[in-house]
Amino acid sequence: MEIEIDLTPEEILNNPLINKGTAFTLKEREELGLDGYLPYHVSSIELQSLKRYHNFLNQPNHLAKFLFLSSLQNRNEILYYRLLSEHIQEMLPYIYTPTVGDVSLQFSKLYSDHRGVYLSYPQRDKIESIIEKLPPKDIDVIVVTDGERILGLGDVGVGGMAIPVGKLSLYTLLGGIHPKRTLPVFLDVGTNNPDLLHDDQYLGFKHERMVGKPYYDFVERFVDAIHKKYPRVLLQWEDFARPNAKPLLDAYRDRILSFNDDIQGTAAVVLSALLTASKLGKYSLKDQKIVILGGGSAGLGISSQILNFLESEGIPREQGVKQLYILDVGGLLRQDGDILYEEQKNFAKHPDELSDWQVQDPKKINLVEVIRHVKPSILIGVSAQPGAFTEEVVKTMSQGVDLPVILPLSNPTSKAEARPEDILKWTAGKVIIATGSPFAPVEFNGKVISIAQCNNACIFPGLGLGSIASGATKMTDRMFVEAAKVLSLYSPMYTDRTASLFPSFDKIREISKDIALAVGLVAVAEGVAPMKDASALRKEIDRRFWNPVYPTYRKRRTPL
Repeated sequence: MEIEIDLTPEEILNNPLINKGTAFTLKEREELGLDGYLPYHVSSIELQSLKRYHNFLNQPNHLAKFLFLSSLQNRNEILYYRLLSEHIQEMLPYIYTPTVGDVSLQFSKLYSDHRGVYLSYPQRDKIESIIEKLPPKDIDVIVVTDGERILGLGDVGVGGMAIPVGKLSLYTLLGGIHPKRTLPVFLDVGTNNPDLLHDDQYLGFKHERMVGKPYYDFVERFVDAIHKKYPRVLLQWEDFARPNAKPLLDAYRDRILSFNDDIQGTAAVVLSALLTASKLGKYSLKDQKIVILGGGSAGLGISSQILNFLESEGIPREQGVKQLYILDVGGLLRQDGDILYEEQKNFAKHPDELSDWQVQDPKKINLVEVIRHVKPSILIGVSAQPGAFTEEVVKTMSQGVDLPVILPLSNPTSKAEARPEDILKWTAGKVIIATGSPFAPVEFNGKVISIAQCNNACIFPGLGLGSIASGATKMTDRMFVEAAKVLSLYSPMYTDRTASLFPSFDKIREISKDIALAVGLVAVAEGVAPMKDASALRKEIDRRFWNPVYPTYRKRRTPL
């Protein structure tokens, strides 16, 4: 590919999407005025990547590795993605979980390079002008957060910007979305974290969080301005706290192409895990009892996605609800229990269903008691309560089922409900495990067991690519179900029971194309995308799928 540019040498070398460093050819250097700005030797991208890999390996710790990669991204973005694409499995933990959690906690101290857009509440009257001044180029994907519920860490304020930046790197790396067509956005509405409010180095708006009408008016101004500027953009809501996450999704999902990754993305990848497990266990998901520890956005999203799948299989929603048992901080959700959020009410159990249960406190039924009475085959943790899946919990569950599925999904790693090696020990190895953050393989009974990471990155890049390539105007529930079905087809565990439940990330780039095709065809079938057949949609997906390869540059010719 040859691209014409009309920039000064300084502008070229300071633009990470144009800069090739020592890979500029001698011809390019002469034509673009770069002679003298670079060492004489011309490197290939392969050699550059090899050198950067050795540099990466020499970094002393996980934060140093993150900072090294971040610096490369801000200097030479094509090389950054080339390096990542060659070492996806090894480097993913340093550009996202678990390292991104530490980065978000130390964001104000680590901040050095500009990336993305910060919209602060005191400047709310400038939102439209700020967005209007953004480059007129098309943007395909925006990831936005307000930093209130980052991973399992809570309110990290402006440090939440690390999440959109990291997520969009995954959209490019695993979903082929061109980096220049992505935009991270932070909505700075204050913070309720007292440590940040008293931190002299904190870079965000030092004020208690805006709530109620001022908050929602602020978000509305953002959405309205973005929709006017980029009417076909995909907007991903990320790490919003429970009181705001579902209301924002409901308010905008029919108005703009958007979804909430914590509610819908997490649910889709979990559904994929359950579909795989049901095939391995040779049972139907519609016949299983499922216990979920965590009644927040993720837990309720997983529950809703399971119901969506069961409905697609002909199972009435009210029947599917009976299979789900959700626990929050007050124990099992009950209709006569403590105050419930509106979306929790749909899953709360009627006291009559529990009348014959023998429990210590009928108003606060704990996890062990639920498992003892329900005898579930599936246990999911999205509670951010480290160690919540105790030996008693796991052993009680394994007594009632041949091959339990246990998914401690809270992240970062420090928040996991259980460690894989403990689960394997307590179940004598008869278990299917997936975690939210990466864990090393575990040696058990003379075998090395791979631990699957139930990571949203397996699915949201393909979802995004499919919705964009199809021209969808809405993300429907069925699009997430179909994405989960496609991902499930690629489980390595079908052929090797010691392998991971999910494919390795170096396979996800190609799998994303298949997810995108399935998602796009559903969008067409449901009438939310223009008519395209499978062949045309596949060509559009391939056309849009970006690969980190240097183009050739030449000076823009001045018309005579």
